[in-house]
Amino acid sequence: MKRLLKWYELLFLNSYQLGLSIASNVISPLLLPALVLVFMPPEKKNTSTALVYVTGLAVAMFIQPVMGMLSDRSTSKMGRRRPFIIVGALLNILFLGVMGASLWFKSSPLNAFLQSSFGITASLAVLLLGIILLQFSSNISQAGQQGLIPDIVPEQQRGRASGIKSVMEMVPAALVLLISPLIDRQKFWLVILILMLSFLVTMLITVAGTREEPLQEKPPRAEDRPVLRMLLLTVIFVGITQLALLLVKGIGTWLPQDSTSLALRIVLVGLAGLVGMAGSIFIGVYFGARVGIGKEANTHKSFIWWVVTRLMFLAAISSVRNFAMFFVKDVLQVPNPATVTTYLTAVIFIFLLISSIVGGILADKIGRKKLLAAAGALAVLGTIILVFSRTIPMVMFAGVFLGLGTGTFMASNWALGTDLVPQKDAGRYLGISNLAGAGAGIIGSSIGGPLADYFNAIQPGLGYPVIFALYGGLFLLSVLLLPRIQAETSLS
Repeated sequence: MKRLLKWYELLFLNSYQLGLSIASNVISPLLLPALVLVFMPPEKKNTSTALVYVTGLAVAMFIQPVMGMLSDRSTSKMGRRRPFIIVGALLNILFLGVMGASLWFKSSPLNAFLQSSFGITASLAVLLLGIILLQFSSNISQAGQQGLIPDIVPEQQRGRASGIKSVMEMVPAALVLLISPLIDRQKFWLVILILMLSFLVTMLITVAGTREEPLQEKPPRAEDRPVLRMLLLTVIFVGITQLALLLVKGIGTWLPQDSTSLALRIVLVGLAGLVGMAGSIFIGVYFGARVGIGKEANTHKSFIWWVVTRLMFLAAISSVRNFAMFFVKDVLQVPNPATVTTYLTAVIFIFLLISSIVGGILADKIGRKKLLAAAGALAVLGTIILVFSRTIPMVMFAGVFLGLGTGTFMASNWALGTDLVPQKDAGRYLGISNLAGAGAGIIGSSIGGPLADYFNAIQPGLGYPVIFALYGGLFLLSVLLLPRIQAETSLS
């Protein structure tokens, strides 16, 4: 029987989650867009940012489950998980240095050659390499970190341990208020050094403060080639998304430039973008479930619809976050876009925290799907306000509803998923929900980024209201498809 852990042991065990969360709250919404803005022409910044996001997330979709399986079979004397945390954290520090090295290529003579030949600068190529490597290393350590609670914490303490983990994930949204002014002043290397230090310190606390029992014997290898399955799933998902992007671009090119009014162009290309995003989600989840679950997918259609609606909501909210800084810079035209974006993130975080606590209680009282419908409605309202926002107070007001919707969603969606999975295979089924993690950013960014640049080229700043409206469409679809989910519980 596992011994009960002291409060400080639970804190040490979750410490490295804080380092991971600080990095994710700084790199994706702030540091990457700022670096792309330095390296690429303004008219291509959204497409270039999407390229970096999508490539990194594709790596994450494949690497994390594979490293999780490898850590399951590790017989290291330090335990199964800590060696992966150590190696991943140290590589994170190294690969952050590669990201920083992209600044050294800003004036490189290679820029003109790469720009004319491949459409990217040398700096962006090095940044892309750094992000790929960083996603590789981060998911090594993330896989180890995620295994600590089920390995070490007794069942009766896992709720408390998961609560501490959630705090570690949420706190950085407020901490980055101290970092965003540095990004506005282009102190990129100082930001990178802060991230390096956070990885190192939090990793050392977790490794030194956590005790693992080494695995004495390796479990048998899986016979269904899980690594190949995950690679196939990733290729299918990314491939479908890119095909959808080509179709959307084709429609934009096909429309006559002179005879098509701006309103009609927005409607036609915008609808094509929404269909492309939603279609990628339907097809990607369908084939992903076939690959990950197999023939049993036919008998668990409600679970598949749950993954579809989850992916729609997460694709929308993650993409709003990813393009928020460019919206603040181009539409609001403020001199400190990173700082204002951080204020928006902080507003969302505050109301997300409130609604997730209240929503967790309501989910057990009024039902999961009713709460998810309310979450989608709140998010749609927040997106509508954001589309018409032209002042900082209006953007913050939109953040209130986006935060309330996201917190309510997070409180009830996972509970609905656990109601739907077969208990004997819960781990395998919930693993498929990773499609809604990395896949969310791939779908929302890969189509949204080029669409934003397409409409910005027609009218400066137009692209952001259009893609935000599309993300509002995804929120709405996540509500309209809820009746497809037939939960096996009275709390449906």
